[in-house]
Amino acid sequence: MTTYTPLPIPPAALKELRVTDDAGRAVEPYTAREDGVPVDCVGSPLRCCLRGIRAGERVALVSYAPLRRWAAETGARPGAYDEQGPVFLHAEECQGPDPDADRYPFDRPGALRTLRRYDRAGRIVGGRLFEIPEDATAAFDAALAEAFADPEVALVHVRAVEYGCFQFEVRRD
Repeated sequence: MTTYTPLPIPPAALKELRVTDDAGRAVEPYTAREDGVPVDCVGSPLRCCLRGIRAGERVALVSYAPLRRWAAETGARPGAYDEQGPVFLHAEECQGPDPDADRYPFDRPGALRTLRRYDRAGRIVGGRLFEIPEDATAAFDAALAEAFADPEVALVHVRAVEYGCFQFEVRRD
């Protein structure tokens, strides 16, 4: 069982992102196909429900700025740290993450992640390179405990190293 709660993109943000992404572009949904047309995405992470894309699903690749919405909720001012990047999501509303999931999403052993730490103002206050081991849950628990041991850390973004993509967020309880 995970110690921390991996958070998907919030429902209100998903509703907006399914129309216009954070770069101001209209969303262009498509059906995920095994042959990779129009985009090779089957198995890629969905940030709405924190699982991999399955062939035949309607999905969209959008630009997402995770700190922007958190800052609006909290009054933080991330300034230059308000970056955006590509994420996949279901083109239509989905059920969200499985409430019975007992592991961290996208936890393929050997995958490289960075755990980027942010303070209450939305500034980066540290980070950590993380290679997912066989016991991914215990390792994520330890890495997140290390991050939240710093009282300045308000939230942690888990990102893929190879593309820099936002994977999920964990907030201080």
